[in-house]
Amino acid sequence: MLRSVEARSVSPVFVGRANELDTLHDAFSRAAGGEPQALLIGGEAGVGKTRLIEEFAAAVGCRGAVVAVGGCVEMGADGLPFAPFSTALRALRREMPDELAAAAAGQEEELARLLPELGEQPVTRGAGRHDEDGMARLFELTARLLEQVAADRTVVLALEDLHWADASTRHLLAYLFRTLRTGRLVVLASYRSDDIHRRHPLRPLLAELDRLRTVRRIELARFTRQEVGRQIAGILAAEPAPAQVDDIFERSDGNAFFVEELACCAAEGCAALSDSLRDLLLVRVEALPETAQRVVRIVAEGGSTVEYPLLAAVARLAEDDLIEALRAAVNVNILVAARTGDGYRFRHSLVREAVSDDLLPGERSRLNRRYAEALEADPTLVPADQRVMRLASYWYHAHDPAKALPAVLDASVTARARHAYSEQLRLLERAMELWDSAPQDVRTRLRLSEHIEAYRPCDCDPADTPLRYLDLMAEAAVAGRLCGERDRAMKIIKRALRLLEDEHDPLRAAWFWVQRSRVVQAKAQGDGWRELATAQELVRGLPPSEVHAEVLANVANWSMVHVGGAEAFSAAERAVEYARMVGACDIEMTARLTLGGLMVEAGEVESGLAEMHEVKRRTVADGIAAVAGRSYVNLPSALESVGRAREAVPLLEEGIAFARSHGLLDTEAWVWGNLAESLFTLGRWEEAADAASRSRRVGRSAKPRAFHARIRAELALARGEPAEAAAQLADARVHFGVHDFAPQHALPLARIAIAVAAGEGRLLDARAELDQVLEAGFPPGHQRYGWPLLLTAAIMEVRAVGVPAADPGRQGVLDRIRRAGRSLATNVPLWQAYERWVRAELLRAEGHGRADDWAEIVAAFETLERPYDLARVRFRLAESLLHSGEDERERAAELLRLAHAVAEHLRARPLADSVALLAQRARLSLTHAPQRRLAPADPAESLGLTNRERDVLRLVALGRTNRQIAEELFISPKTASVHVSNILGKLGVSGRGEAAAVAHRMELFPQDTLTVPTAG
Repeated sequence: MLRSVEARSVSPVFVGRANELDTLHDAFSRAAGGEPQALLIGGEAGVGKTRLIEEFAAAVGCRGAVVAVGGCVEMGADGLPFAPFSTALRALRREMPDELAAAAAGQEEELARLLPELGEQPVTRGAGRHDEDGMARLFELTARLLEQVAADRTVVLALEDLHWADASTRHLLAYLFRTLRTGRLVVLASYRSDDIHRRHPLRPLLAELDRLRTVRRIELARFTRQEVGRQIAGILAAEPAPAQVDDIFERSDGNAFFVEELACCAAEGCAALSDSLRDLLLVRVEALPETAQRVVRIVAEGGSTVEYPLLAAVARLAEDDLIEALRAAVNVNILVAARTGDGYRFRHSLVREAVSDDLLPGERSRLNRRYAEALEADPTLVPADQRVMRLASYWYHAHDPAKALPAVLDASVTARARHAYSEQLRLLERAMELWDSAPQDVRTRLRLSEHIEAYRPCDCDPADTPLRYLDLMAEAAVAGRLCGERDRAMKIIKRALRLLEDEHDPLRAAWFWVQRSRVVQAKAQGDGWRELATAQELVRGLPPSEVHAEVLANVANWSMVHVGGAEAFSAAERAVEYARMVGACDIEMTARLTLGGLMVEAGEVESGLAEMHEVKRRTVADGIAAVAGRSYVNLPSALESVGRAREAVPLLEEGIAFARSHGLLDTEAWVWGNLAESLFTLGRWEEAADAASRSRRVGRSAKPRAFHARIRAELALARGEPAEAAAQLADARVHFGVHDFAPQHALPLARIAIAVAAGEGRLLDARAELDQVLEAGFPPGHQRYGWPLLLTAAIMEVRAVGVPAADPGRQGVLDRIRRAGRSLATNVPLWQAYERWVRAELLRAEGHGRADDWAEIVAAFETLERPYDLARVRFRLAESLLHSGEDERERAAELLRLAHAVAEHLRARPLADSVALLAQRARLSLTHAPQRRLAPADPAESLGLTNRERDVLRLVALGRTNRQIAEELFISPKTASVHVSNILGKLGVSGRGEAAAVAHRMELFPQDTLTVPTAG
């Protein structure tokens, strides 16, 4: 009977869980249809999570699915970076070697951080680039790998024991759950719900995943009395007595694992077992022979799974004795063979924890020492990708600082190489804890070159330089910043700066101040300038160095964003010079990109754009991903700023692909935001709204989300949705924060606030917003944001004409707007057009204005591809013409038709309503009613073009501007503009390029006289 129970301690009958299993099979069916599925399975320890996954895996395996299981590994209080993913990918490689190799092609070096077998050499110190997006880059490649592997065959990826997951595993899982969009893939993750206390690191992840509609959560309840009865019957292979079921159900409280233990104990005659959980878990261990108990205790301290060769080395038993001990433990289901077949693990982690807790303190440290010594003597005893981490854990828990310190530092290097920055930070903090306890001779043998990348003094050879405590702090500060643990990073930085107060090391202190600036800005707790200014003062007068160049590059970039002008220009030039002198290519490219942007802002448009194009080309070719990503943000933004949105769009689309392939999530978010802005400019508003939404979905940090909200507010205003605009404005201000006044963000938000307040009739609030901006003034180079703001303010005053409450102070407001305009550049046609528009609106507010002024503005905007702005100024010209006399009614009607067509297409309801109301008052039709006539021989006549309009269209098709047309036909530019407007209306097109294309398609003119001009 004992042998029978031992063989059946796990019921062969799968009990209950019908609804949960149905949910899993439904997910499998959806995944088989190409819709990836994500599920979380929670429940207390012993409730049956693993059994449910095993039952599901067996069922779908029979249906042709590939099942890859990986478990989070616990070693004491440590977890191995990416352990469940490495194990699962290894299983996929065994099952689908060709598919996985094809999916990883070209990215083997990066993906080897998760699966070392993909690379020819293991990932080690110094491998790859380390920046804020390094981990995200790896995550993106992993997501694409899984999508491709699961393209043609359904794959189930099961990750167990998430409560033990390292931070990097949690981050990667969250990324997959957020971003998987294609592939026949099911991702399962299980965790102990009773272990998730208030401060457990898994708790925030679960809260985040609960907000995702794509993630389903399954919570396993305990068994009912009826289910417990069925489970006992399966274990005993006989129907249990009702009293026995009642007793076991009451004592187990329906926990499946406790039911198993109690049923086996009852069958073995352990009726007097106490109610203590510990006794329940240990009773069968204590019934083992002494040698078997000893082996079980050794396995308990070795980790989640212990390889047989390692166990043999630590147990120090004759092989036959060890095998016999293992057999005894396996026979009673305390230990089971590992899934890979090369070691042993506890059948249930609850028993392992109970055995481990039962060890004496000295016994635990002695076992860890033996594990460490065995692994040092023969590193092949464990898998290569676990070796360094496990050795560090064993030595640390052996309480031997002399051995633990170098081992922990080696493990931190491995974690960095795998982009497991959270684990790197934890290991470096452990190294700092061990530093003072380690003997001096051990510390002096440690070398800077072997363990540190973040900061290396410029006046030494790292290979010959002993490691210092401050070096550990520098590495830990960067690791904290890269993994998002900014509070921990700031704490380390502050402590380092306090230590440096007693040392004369200005370069190192400047470096830490730069890190502090970055963290302050990332936490939205300030603009970072005080920290940068301190760093700049520390390096002033020092010879060129990499730190000096980095300080200047950061100062230049900050100045460009916040103040502009000569100081930013000078800092950027010196940063480029210093970076070249010391061979810091990435810093040089960063500074050159900033310099190019400053040149564009200063009016050197073509040379500045050329510099930015060259930086993009170089950084993409040289693999400097972070700077290349920034170039895909800054270069299109510069093009947009000078009215060349059409050139910006293809660059932005290219940038999205680049950022996505390199896992640059925030960069991709910024690129989507800039694309939304350019699409809005070009009148592609539906696409702009979609791009803005994508920006929000992709971005990890606050500012890209704020940019998304700003674009949505712009759209809402233009479409007459003031409540939505106000809500998006509030959201943008929250995400931008109040500590960093960056004009590129603050000025557009102020403009939106002015428009919202004025639209709600709160003129005084709108004027207060304007006063706040004008008091601060416009920094140099910010005409891109200044002119639209002044235009909105001027229109606000026009609309308030006749409102008694608005009269006091109006002229003063208008005068301030005029003075502010004099500080803004008009170095490109776009800002020249805006300057004229602002001037015309100010005259309107004062009761003046001429149709000729508006005709010039229309002519200016006709050369720019900004259909919404063109429609607005056409409306103003029509309004002015109708006030000037009856002889201009036909011309005004045509302008209104063109403006109305654009407003209707864009769903710009305020503009469409204004045009319709003006047409109604003037008794003008917004639709053409052409006379019926015989089909003319000349195609131009079929379009309703007059002879003069035919001449104008020919010149438009040749790419002539309005002024050039006027000179060639001996007419005024204003008349040429009106003819062009009429032609566009008759052809039913929105721009000159489209008009030229119609002329070319209908062969209106000899082919050798036509060239279709580029729109823009």
